[in-house]
Amino acid sequence: EMVYEFPELQGVMGRYYALEAGEDASVASAIADHYQPQGPSNPVPTDPVSIAVALADKLDTLVGFWAIDEKPTGSKDPFALRRAALGVVRILLENDLPLYLRYFIEAHFEAHFEVDYLKFADKADNLEAFFEDRLEVALKSVGKRHDLVTAALDVETGRDGGAVYTRTVKRVEALGAFLETEDGTNLLAGYKRATNILRAEEKKTAETYTGPVNPDLLSEKPEQDLHSALTKATAKVEAALGTESFDKAMAAMAPLRGSLDTFFDHVTVNVDDSAIRRNRLLLLASMRDALANVADFSRIEG
Repeated sequence: EMVYEFPELQGVMGRYYALEAGEDASVASAIADHYQPQGPSNPVPTDPVSIAVALADKLDTLVGFWAIDEKPTGSKDPFALRRAALGVVRILLENDLPLYLRYFIEAHFEAHFEVDYLKFADKADNLEAFFEDRLEVALKSVGKRHDLVTAALDVETGRDGGAVYTRTVKRVEALGAFLETEDGTNLLAGYKRATNILRAEEKKTAETYTGPVNPDLLSEKPEQDLHSALTKATAKVEAALGTESFDKAMAAMAPLRGSLDTFFDHVTVNVDDSAIRRNRLLLLASMRDALANVADFSRIEG
């Protein structure tokens, strides 16, 4: 009756009543805070119990609506589902929680309907994409470039277990800092030139260029130097990614810029010798694949 009379006391009175009833302070706080955040300016819960209940409550709501195909359309969102999803994203980011959200989406489908989530796999995919849209909105609101968020998310979503949003933010920040440098700008231009060549050849030959480069067919010094630089950079990038040191991963790629520029200045990729041509295309594909471990550079504008 108190909340009916004063809706703004939702949770607040529950906290007081819980404390009076002798409940644990964390339980009382969770009663008050699990509704949060109710808007972009509201604080997120920070107590572990409050965080757990808030995430569970919002995920339960979203999974339930997705299961019956009641999703927001256009500007219509009568059940505030966008707000609920943004709340989940903010709770994860602002508490620096490196959780695999996809795992919890699947777990909620299974718990909610007592069936294997695979029966709802398409709905789970769609809900995951909805969360990613909210992540983009949240990051754009604090000045992160849309294309960098997409470039980082594409890599994260393709990983086992799905995207970890705290890790995605680290990728975005490291990528943004790298692209502000001359090495980053030029490497992006070189990447786009390499991928354009590969795309044209793959379309012409109906072949996808993957596999190891044959060092014995690298006859010119610039291609030898690029192969050597790529081998060293790949090892450093893998080591940096293993510890989620994305700034170090970007720094490891920086030396590729000079080797790639020299390669394009002095080496002709589409030579008559088919074996040499294919090997040079594999070299460019190796560079494309190495960068793809950090971010999807094809998504970056510029």
